Amino acid sequence: MMAKILVADSIAKEGITLLEKHHEVVVSSGLKEDALCEAIKDADALVVRSQTQVTEKVIAAAPKLQIIARAGVGVDNVDVEAASRHGVIVVNAPFANTMSTAEHAFGLMLALARNIPQGHASLQAGRWDRSKYTGLEVNGKTLGIVGLGRIGTEFARRARAFEMRVLAFDPYVSDERMSALGVERRSLEELFAESDFVTLHTALQAETRSLVNAELLAKSKKGIRIINAARGALIDEQALFDAVESGQVAGAAIDVFSEEPAVGNILTTSDKIVVTPHLAASTNEAQDRAGVDVAEQVIEVLAGGAPRFPVNIPTVAAEAMAVIGPYIDAAAAAARVARQLATGSLQKVRVQYLGEIGNHNTKPLTLSVIVGLLDGVTSEKVSAVNALASAEAQGIRIEEESGAAQEPYANLVVVTLSTDKGEERVAATHADGVRVVAINSYGVDVRENGSQHFLAIENVDKPGSIGRVGTLLGGLGVNINSMSVSPGPASQALMLIGVERELTDAEAAQVAALDGIDALRQVQL
Repeated sequence: MMAKILVADSIAKEGITLLEKHHEVVVSSGLKEDALCEAIKDADALVVRSQTQVTEKVIAAAPKLQIIARAGVGVDNVDVEAASRHGVIVVNAPFANTMSTAEHAFGLMLALARNIPQGHASLQAGRWDRSKYTGLEVNGKTLGIVGLGRIGTEFARRARAFEMRVLAFDPYVSDERMSALGVERRSLEELFAESDFVTLHTALQAETRSLVNAELLAKSKKGIRIINAARGALIDEQALFDAVESGQVAGAAIDVFSEEPAVGNILTTSDKIVVTPHLAASTNEAQDRAGVDVAEQVIEVLAGGAPRFPVNIPTVAAEAMAVIGPYIDAAAAAARVARQLATGSLQKVRVQYLGEIGNHNTKPLTLSVIVGLLDGVTSEKVSAVNALASAEAQGIRIEEESGAAQEPYANLVVVTLSTDKGEERVAATHADGVRVVAINSYGVDVRENGSQHFLAIENVDKPGSIGRVGTLLGGLGVNINSMSVSPGPASQALMLIGVERELTDAEAAQVAALDGIDALRQVQL
């Protein structure tokens, strides 16, 4: 089914082309908040880069929105908490610009060390200022890296090749990892006190905002040089400018700013500060990778699958997802059918993972069970993002257990709902698509194929039952698409009749009143 995708920032043509093969794509960049709220109101997906601010107001204006995709590393322009509350998945492209950013940051360091931009501007202005722009070698100097993630790691490798001594501050990286990279661990204050150059490669969070401030700069090694191609708000810009002017900091190279576009920013006014207009990820290769990465994830999510780089849902190792992935939809189907069959007040949910799937991380399956139970039932949209919170808000207890495979199925998801009126047990698997294979004690075989209406009719297993139901439905003008009968204990049977539409209450009452009919319930897959 075609979905609408709003692309609110410029992304690579390859990404747009990929999206257009599957869905309707609307490209509209440069929108302010109110205009974006209007444009997104019927969108299923939103794709942005770093310019568009995705606020709670924007998210709330899009009741159909399923996914926000940021074609880049960070998501600081997206209100992730608001997205989670509204059940919207947020993804990014964390690997797309690793090399481009590392190379640009390293280039900034070399430009800063050798006064390359200043020399270029001087010569273009008709001056030959060789002595004025004498630089220094990076060979043998001490480099401090704040944040030893993917980009920081690539920077460290290049610095080692230039025979620099490398220090790092990153509390989340093991000593073994640092040792393997030839990097020495330091506290943040120690790093600034010992380093000739410091490059920032950490995420922007509440605790890292203005990480580089007047107090830290005052304690740093005199003549330190600072590079930032991560996030502008990591630095107190006025404090850095003042430290450069005083000579405490010899210079800086800045690609990102607290507010962008940064025309007129105080850091752009000093000839000791090299500045570029947020170019670190601006290579053809990085843009192509980012655009394609997020496009693929949007398509996958809209098709009911799981994204590779989710920001606000739990991740699962690729090898585990290869096993459990096909059963995510089966888990939702089992829960959805059980919910429609159940009557009374829900007291407990029991989920069994039988077979190989039970040997892996089953959290995505459990989230899918919750979605199947609650989506369309509560006032808020429920997705894998807010499923646990929604279940908690509803007071739903979920018990999980794993067990051996149940012949003839390699893997089964079994959902049992306990209410004050009894239990409903539904089992589903995946074999050429989602299949519901058991309802309570009845073996069935119902294949999910788009929106389908079924009548689940428990009846006395005696001649004429099927004929009477078929005749009545024909008289009501209801087409029958499929029909199967599953015998049960004590001369009981379950008829599953696929019909073209849901029966009205009056029509359902007529069928239920037929001789031999014990119960009729309507189910939509």
